[in-house]
Amino acid sequence: MRALNSGEDFIPESGIVVIDKPRGPSSHQVTAWVGDILGRRVGHAGTLDPQVSGVLIVMFGNAVRLAPVLLSHNKEYVCLMRLHGDASREAVDRVAAEFVGRVYQRPPKKSAVKRSLRIRKIQELEVLDMEERLVLFRVRCDAGTYIRTLCIHMGYAIGTCGHMQELRRIRSGPFNETAAVTLHELADAAEAARDGDPTHLRRMILPPGAAVADLAKVVIRDTAIDAVCRGAVLAGVGITAKEGGFAKGETVAIMTGRGELVGLGKALVSSSGLKPGEPGLVIAPTTVLMRPGTYPRGWKVHARE
Repeated sequence: MRALNSGEDFIPESGIVVIDKPRGPSSHQVTAWVGDILGRRVGHAGTLDPQVSGVLIVMFGNAVRLAPVLLSHNKEYVCLMRLHGDASREAVDRVAAEFVGRVYQRPPKKSAVKRSLRIRKIQELEVLDMEERLVLFRVRCDAGTYIRTLCIHMGYAIGTCGHMQELRRIRSGPFNETAAVTLHELADAAEAARDGDPTHLRRMILPPGAAVADLAKVVIRDTAIDAVCRGAVLAGVGITAKEGGFAKGETVAIMTGRGELVGLGKALVSSSGLKPGEPGLVIAPTTVLMRPGTYPRGWKVHARE
């Protein structure tokens, strides 16, 4: 397999690849392999333990600046839990329902983060199947929820002990496992691209804007784009539309009329107080992804008299 190089013109400057991580290698190893295949410097969002499989978001180019957004996304898993004692399906279903909501957790001893008590929210917890002491369940939860710890606590609540036997992440924010590709598929697509057919590789590489599907957005005029790329605070006159509601201080995605992600910004006013086309500063850029000069400059520099 020949790795692509940074000069391949069919690879965008920045993008996202959703990888179906196999069990065995670490998230860091898998990410490094993606970088070798694409010939790009890469980063990932949301570490999976070596024995955990599923959705791993790999970013390259300026898209790595979206890591804080991607890390904060809700996650969804399918877990196989083994109980250490006998329990009825009714008891397991009852405990599963009790764990929906806010839960207290302390990171495991092997965790890389400080072992301080934390609160996480379980949005959904559904028991899919049960056979003897094996319990298969699906859970949707806040980022940073430890499913291994959840299994231990559920076991105690059922009246026995329990541990996580297998785990697969099936969703991270807007990205689910149906959009994920294996390392082999990515390598084959890269090889085909080197041989003159980049069709499959292009389908696997998502634009940075795919990461902000859940964020509120403002659409700005072409004449305002370059100024924002250079750090200018966005005024209402530069906005043509808004999508979704947001409060003052929240993060908003700044988009072009063509659906390209310019960057992220902090709302200086709420969405109810923002009227597109009217004067007044409304969005302060915090993370800019688009390179200055991508769009023609629509602002003027006035010479001092």
